[in-house]
Amino acid sequence: MVAPYVLFIIAVALAFDYINGFHDAANSIATVVGTRVLTPRLAVIWAAFFNFVAAFALETRVAATIGKGIVDPRIVDPDVIFCALLGAIVWNLLTWWWGLPSSSSHALIGGFAGAALVKAGVSSIVLKGLLLTGAFIFLSPLIGMALGFTFFLAVAWLFRRARPDLMDRLFRRIQLVSAAAFSFGHGMNDAQKTMGIIFALLVSTGNLSGSHIPFWIVLICHAAIGLGTLTGGWRIVRTMSMRITPLKPVGGSCAEFSGAVTLIGASLAGIPVSTTHTITGAIMGVGASRRLSAVRWGVAERIVIAWVVTIPASAAVAAVAWLIASVLRG
Repeated sequence: MVAPYVLFIIAVALAFDYINGFHDAANSIATVVGTRVLTPRLAVIWAAFFNFVAAFALETRVAATIGKGIVDPRIVDPDVIFCALLGAIVWNLLTWWWGLPSSSSHALIGGFAGAALVKAGVSSIVLKGLLLTGAFIFLSPLIGMALGFTFFLAVAWLFRRARPDLMDRLFRRIQLVSAAAFSFGHGMNDAQKTMGIIFALLVSTGNLSGSHIPFWIVLICHAAIGLGTLTGGWRIVRTMSMRITPLKPVGGSCAEFSGAVTLIGASLAGIPVSTTHTITGAIMGVGASRRLSAVRWGVAERIVIAWVVTIPASAAVAAVAWLIASVLRG
C-alpha cells in the first residue's frame, strides 16, 4: 500500500505539472494569439488538447533522463523529491508574477540537484546528465532561432510572388496546424519531467520496480499539464506574443514549426529542453530574418538572464527547504 506521504508528494508533483502548463501556456499560444488567428480562450483550449494527445506518443526517454540521469538514484528519497518540487514551484510562481518566460523544466532540474547536493554532496549528481541539460539552455534557443530564421526565409522565397492578402489567409489556416504541432511537442517533452519525478519517487519507496513507466502515470501527467495550459499564464503571454517582435501569421507559423521540430527531436533523443527557450529563440529568429532591429533585444536580454538564473535559484530554494526539513526532523 502506498504511504500517505508518498501520495501527498505525487499530488505536489501533479500540482507542479499543472503550474508548468499554466506557466508555459504562453509558449504554446503566444504566436497564435499574437497574430490574432485565435482568441486567447480558443488558443488555450487548442493547446491543452494537444498537450494531452501527446500522451499517446508513448515516449518516455526524457522521463528516464530526469529519473536517473540527473541525480544518483541511490540517494533519492521522498524528502529529496519533495524539496525539489518545492524549489521548482516557488521559482515558477515568482517568474510568472514577474512576467518572465523562464523554464519550468530547468526549475525542476535545479530543485532536484539542489536537494541532492545538500543531502549527499557533489557525488550525488550525475554530471554528464546535468551538463547536457545545461548545454541545451543555450543550444535549444539557438536551434530554434536558426530554424525560425531558415523557415521564414524559405517561405518568403517560395511565396515571393503571392499577394499579401492571400498569404495572410493561407497562413491563418496553416498556423492552426503549427500551433497544434508545437503544443504536441510541448506536452511530449514537458509532461515527461513530472513522469520521471513520480517514477523515481515510487521506485525509491519500493512501490514500483523495473524501468517501465506505467501508462497511468503518463496519462495523469499529461492531463495535469493540459489543465494548466487551459488556465493560461496571461502575464507571460503578453511578453512572448507582443514584446519580443511583432508577428504575422506567416511568421507565427514558422516560429511554431521551428519549435515543434526542436522539441520533438529532443524528446526522441531523451533530452529535457525548455519549451520557453525554444519558442523564444524561434520568435527571435523569425524577427531577425526580416531585420535585426525587428527584435527588441532589451526584452530578450531580460529573458536570457532569467534562463541563466533559473537552475541555481531553484536549487537554492530546494536546498533551503531540505535544511529546514532536516531541522524539523530533529
